[in-house]
Amino acid sequence: MRTALVTGAGGFIGHHLVKRLKADGYWVHGADVKYPEYEQTYADEFHKVDLRDMKECVRVTSGIDDVYQLAADMGGIGYITAHLAGIARNNVLINVNMLEASKIQQVRRYMYTSSACVYPQYLQEQPGVVPLQEHQALPADPEPGYGWEKLFSEQMCEYYHRDFDLDIRIVRFHNIFGPQGSYFGGKEKSPAAICRKVALAKDGGDLIIWGNGQQTRSYCYIDDCIEGIRRVMESGYKKPLNLGTDELISVDGLADLVCSIAGKKLTKRHDPSKPQGVMGRNSDNTKLREVLGWVPGTPLAAGLKTTYEWIEKQVRMGAENSRCKPEPPVGTKLQRTQPE
Repeated sequence: MRTALVTGAGGFIGHHLVKRLKADGYWVHGADVKYPEYEQTYADEFHKVDLRDMKECVRVTSGIDDVYQLAADMGGIGYITAHLAGIARNNVLINVNMLEASKIQQVRRYMYTSSACVYPQYLQEQPGVVPLQEHQALPADPEPGYGWEKLFSEQMCEYYHRDFDLDIRIVRFHNIFGPQGSYFGGKEKSPAAICRKVALAKDGGDLIIWGNGQQTRSYCYIDDCIEGIRRVMESGYKKPLNLGTDELISVDGLADLVCSIAGKKLTKRHDPSKPQGVMGRNSDNTKLREVLGWVPGTPLAAGLKTTYEWIEKQVRMGAENSRCKPEPPVGTKLQRTQPE
């Protein structure tokens, strides 16, 4: 039986990937600083470890065939813009340690999960953005903190392939969403945050949108993400690949879609004091289709329906804590603001 290690196995994507690898017949090791939040892990062995510690990375890669390096300090736009130094430091340590440990332990294949945040900000200044192609990551101007460390870690993967013949894969996630992901507390992404706000709002009430609502994104459903990860690992392709959809929508449009799914009429109120990220980002899937003969196919509306139903159930069951409550009206002064 082949063995796989999923780092970040306590997180949203990592937890789903562990489940898929078990279905594919692997003996799966999970590693993370925390266990999955919403159900028990499917890993055969789960290592609760801090991968900033090199000794722990060497230990968890022992006897492993395939490494899926998903572990990262990350979150939504509020979180990643508020913690530049901490995110960059933590993730560089994790990524460099995991590469070196995988070399030492002679793992068979190594996948690094990067982000669309590596793309230059100067290509993302308009809502009607031209879809981003893999080669456009250089010359570099990624998002501060999180984007820079992701781009640096991609380069490190390529160096380990060149210098030590480590068999690498690199995928660039474009806004992955779905059930069992964070939906409150500061680390949730925009689809989950909007689903939570709509679930908490009374019909006819207000819906607070960060920024001007015109910023655009493409969103990829978790099932497509996991399928893409597995296909990329089996492909043998060693250069970065986008993993997302090219179905572009504004944040206002996303909010309207969630309201439609929920059957609620809400008035959008925009808060320009909150971070909104780049104005436009979309995935060009030309290379993904060429390499895999496949692209993500779940329509945004279908994925959002499943995601909203799951989040609405969590809210209804009272799974939220004191932080999971309606957002104050725009302009309300708080003594302390938690990143969303």
